[in-house]
Amino acid sequence: MTEHFDLVVVGLSLSSSWGNGHATTFRALLRGVAAEGKRVLFLERDVPWYANNRDLPDPDFCELAYYSSVDDLLARFGATLQAADAVLVGSYVPEGVAAIDALSSLGLTRFCFYDIDTPVTLAKLDRGDEEYLARRQIPLFDIYFSFSGGPVLTRLETEYGAKRAEALYCSVDAKRYGPTGAEMRWDLGYLGTYSPDRQPTLERLLLEPARQLPERRFVVAGPQYPAEIDWPANVERIEHLPPAEHAAFYSAQRFTLNVTRADMIAAGWSPSVRLFEAAACRTPIISDIWPGLTELLPEGEAIVLARTSDDVIDALESLSEAQREAMAAKAQSLVLAGHTGEARARELLAALASL
Repeated sequence: MTEHFDLVVVGLSLSSSWGNGHATTFRALLRGVAAEGKRVLFLERDVPWYANNRDLPDPDFCELAYYSSVDDLLARFGATLQAADAVLVGSYVPEGVAAIDALSSLGLTRFCFYDIDTPVTLAKLDRGDEEYLARRQIPLFDIYFSFSGGPVLTRLETEYGAKRAEALYCSVDAKRYGPTGAEMRWDLGYLGTYSPDRQPTLERLLLEPARQLPERRFVVAGPQYPAEIDWPANVERIEHLPPAEHAAFYSAQRFTLNVTRADMIAAGWSPSVRLFEAAACRTPIISDIWPGLTELLPEGEAIVLARTSDDVIDALESLSEAQREAMAAKAQSLVLAGHTGEARARELLAALASL
């Protein structure tokens, strides 16, 4: 007999956070959906990269299953997908275009897309790059959920033909992210996979301050950084940090740095999961600047905005402990009030229920 699920997600990865931000996003969201009493199935393409680096192979908040191809997806899970109350396809799914066409042919009850990379997706489509989503497919979805809010939602509907575009920002799992009392080890840290378009900002806002403040301690955690990068002696490198260690990592920093991809900056209203995680851990944040950021975290009250190396140096050298702690507390209260997995799950379920 076909099992019934309230929600089936076909996403990039839930089992492995290695080299992607999708896993942590889905984990927080789906824990929230489960907390609302809903039954969830996550379908993940079985690929060696994630299979060899799984840090959540057996989630306790949803069913997790793997498929080997689009044909395998339909053969083994087609009836389950048709019986589900809603099906949500994520961005960057392998063979995404073929998978979406196949799923669309099933006549699903509520068929939606969750773009965790909206500005990147639209930039790719404008170049004719249809790696995981074809432009012609956007009108197929009942709701196009977007990691980015603001003007991009109007663009999705007017320029790309989305029936309905809704912001569904990333979120933080408040049960797993909070102050740990870890010993303070670094003055400024950064957590993120290497990205060529983020690297100049990391150079300007972390590596250059490290060179000018040799007595201060810095850290960069994340995989795929090229071997030829010249790391200052006072910058510690951590190749990979599993989510279970994120809270302790943030708690051991006086400040943490948020760096945003170029496409996300251009679109605005695209907060990263690292932003919410750090805030939940009550770690003061220094961030690059993009439209919509101060609507989430007011400048000077809940976040330090930095354009130059000198802005970062000034924050590290001039802000008092009282100022630092007040800023961190304000950011934490804002994030816990509106940007947890539970809050985001309620937004998702309300949107699906409205269809």
